[in-house]
Amino acid sequence: MVTVQHQPTPQPPRPVPGPPPAAAPQPDPRAGIEEAMAALGDLDRIPLAEHVERFDAVHAELTTALSSIDKV
Repeated sequence: MVTVQHQPTPQPPRPVPGPPPAAAPQPDPRAGIEEAMAALGDLDRIPLAEHVERFDAVHAELTTALSSIDKV
């Protein structure tokens, strides 16, 4: 009796995973804060009605920076 051995079918090489794609550089959240804070420097020379707009800008920059802290 003859024994027949089955050869496994050759498989193509599997792709080797490479390094993960480089993450896009995140802008420094402090840059916007410094700019907004600098706009508070002349509050004594602008009308009181414009103060709210300046404070809102600082608040928005701080909120953005704090929300991105996990990604820094």
